[in-house]
Amino acid sequence: MARRIALVAAFVAHCTNGSGTAGAADAPAPAPEKLQLIAEFFNNEVATGKLPGAVILIQQHGRPVYLKCFGVRDVTTKLPMTPDTIFALHSMTKPITSLAAMMLIDAGKLALDDPVSKYIPAFANMQVGLEKTDVRGEPTLKLVPAVRQVTIMDLLRHTSGISYEYIGGKWVLKVYSQAHLFDGKFDNKEFAERIAKLPLARQPGTLWRYGHSTDVLGRVIEIVSGKTLYHFMKQHTLDPLGMNHTKFVLDATQELTLMAEPLPSDRVLVDAERERRAHPEWESGGGGLVSTIIDYARFAQMILNGGELDGTRYISPAAFEDMTTDHVGPDSGVGRDYFYFPGDGFGFGYGLAVRTDPGEAKPPPPGSIGELKWDSGSGTYFGVDPKLDIIYILMAQTQNERARTRVAFKKLVYDAFAAGN
Repeated sequence: MARRIALVAAFVAHCTNGSGTAGAADAPAPAPEKLQLIAEFFNNEVATGKLPGAVILIQQHGRPVYLKCFGVRDVTTKLPMTPDTIFALHSMTKPITSLAAMMLIDAGKLALDDPVSKYIPAFANMQVGLEKTDVRGEPTLKLVPAVRQVTIMDLLRHTSGISYEYIGGKWVLKVYSQAHLFDGKFDNKEFAERIAKLPLARQPGTLWRYGHSTDVLGRVIEIVSGKTLYHFMKQHTLDPLGMNHTKFVLDATQELTLMAEPLPSDRVLVDAERERRAHPEWESGGGGLVSTIIDYARFAQMILNGGELDGTRYISPAAFEDMTTDHVGPDSGVGRDYFYFPGDGFGFGYGLAVRTDPGEAKPPPPGSIGELKWDSGSGTYFGVDPKLDIIYILMAQTQNERARTRVAFKKLVYDAFAAGN
């Protein structure tokens, strides 16, 4: 308990050292009795065995207004959740990788309309898979040439046609499985070569499709910068932001004991996490980082501040605005389907979902126009709301419960800030 109190005190001091924003000074403060409902919800999640534990942070005007730990980081060891517990970020790695790419674009070393083949020649003559039905009524795969090159913009906004194996039809799963993408040892260079041999799931620029785009982007960053993805991140974002526990590989015994684990019954995440750890040589820009809530709060606060924190600017205001503007809206020519993960009312910028309208649900989901967010298959989730001048982060390790807890958590956060409390 003494260690936990010391961690919280250090975190508060760290966050309040010039991290706040000047805007939204008149935003409502959270109601304490409504914040208590967050504790009741997550205490119940732990008590009923749905989650091993979680860590929650809400920060307003650069200062924590809510930081609590629930349950244990590992049901086997029964070690408690603490603010320095380390979580596998999975897809919450993507915003960090996307920021790294935007920094290179901002510096004039990379361009949005650059073809990926300029850096990875294997992407020069991509084909697109089309599922057809043969004369016997059986599905068959037809390959057609891509109508244009995949670009850096496509990688950033997930319009490259590079899919995940579980999205886009049975043929995608079959082709990806037969390719043995994850066999043996491989790094970003080898992975990019492997994925370039597979057909795209859609023509470039025509559909928002979640997949390995950000992994390929990680390789582009390596080529342009001349550094490994981790060393570029470490030099330009992680170390300057003070994100000392954010990395691809934990190499110290003490760090390993801080790692949060999913419930043994959460088989999809257990298997996915085993695969991630089995390839320490692969610095996956799409899902390989681990981090703490303290570290990720620094990143989220920098995003809330418009690309700046503690006097250091990471990307220019113009580049930040471009990164957080919807690029898959009605005039973009980009389609959406069931697998549009930003969700109702959200567009997508470069690595972040951005709220553009209330959405079609009645009543609309909570939140503000202009809010930014992303989450992951491992149960981590963060949001940034300039109108309220808040960041909110949920760190947990669950695939089974992530969709439900994410929705409940966001509602509880916005209920706490509702006008009239």
